[in-house]
Amino acid sequence: MRKGKLNGLYLKYKEKLYFVMYALAIQMNQVTYCRAKEPDVSSVTKPLDTLKVLTLAVIGGYGVIILAKNVSEFAQAYQQQDSSGMHSALKGIVGGLMMAGISTVIGLIQGS
Repeated sequence: MRKGKLNGLYLKYKEKLYFVMYALAIQMNQVTYCRAKEPDVSSVTKPLDTLKVLTLAVIGGYGVIILAKNVSEFAQAYQQQDSSGMHSALKGIVGGLMMAGISTVIGLIQGS
């Protein structure tokens, strides 16, 4: 009797069962394409940006030290009326200004 009930149930839901099995078979055979997320460029270039900032900071700091040293040399050469010393100190002042302002100049060139 039990077999008869299952047989009757099968006949009742036969079309729905075939439909579900067909849908599962199609789903298993279907290829799913996934698109990879575009890479985050900042995670790749972050170490280089950090190195650039660090290098520019070191150069700028060294430029400030050279600038201060040459300003004091210029003042001393001016006090002693030493034109050669003043000329040399002025070259050092210009070089120190260039080194101290290098990060600003590069920032303006890059547009960032």
